[in-house]
Amino acid sequence: MAHPELVLLLLADARLPVGGHTQSGTLEGALAQGLTAADVPGYLRTRLLSSTRVEAGTAVVARATVERHGPLDQVERAWAARTVSPALREASRVQGHALLRLVRRTWPDLSRPLDDVPRPSRGTVLGALCAGLGLGAASVARLVAYDDVQTVCAAALKLLPLDPLTVAGWAAESLTGIADLEAAVSWAELPTDIPACSAPQIEAWAQAHAASTRRLFRA
Repeated sequence: MAHPELVLLLLADARLPVGGHTQSGTLEGALAQGLTAADVPGYLRTRLLSSTRVEAGTAVVARATVERHGPLDQVERAWAARTVSPALREASRVQGHALLRLVRRTWPDLSRPLDDVPRPSRGTVLGALCAGLGLGAASVARLVAYDDVQTVCAAALKLLPLDPLTVAGWAAESLTGIADLEAAVSWAELPTDIPACSAPQIEAWAQAHAASTRRLFRA
């Protein structure tokens, strides 16, 4: 197996064929409901304190569960209970399916802990994969947080008339929030440790976006 940090770079690469280009982190739905370019940095901070924290906690707990040979279905149920929006649950499961397809093709032995979990979420799949690849809990949390920030930033460049340097600055400003998220969830081991933090407005935007017939991103 390659050095874990090299594997982390692979998983954080936006060019990984797991459908990341279809996601906006609900930014498209938020913009349709009145969010402006000036609001995006605050939007990034809010996600790191809410939905992204739930996903990162789920991935960290899934990793710990695989390491102790526990059942991942309990992790999945805990994630679903903390993800109120059906649209967000469906988007995560679609991404989980794409990631699981990559795992089965590239690291087939590492997919076995997921065999008994129907339609696992992205966080559960990612955590199980990272356990097999030897990535630590802090690395898993950073990966989820960084990926979410870059997903929103990449979508912003397609949805808004922005200078790419401005958007890169938003990502850089988010690094402190990413570090805070890592500290908040990297200790988690049990499904009950997954943070229960919601952002009702983001969930409402996700639901409205799912019903839209004119959109660039799936979610």
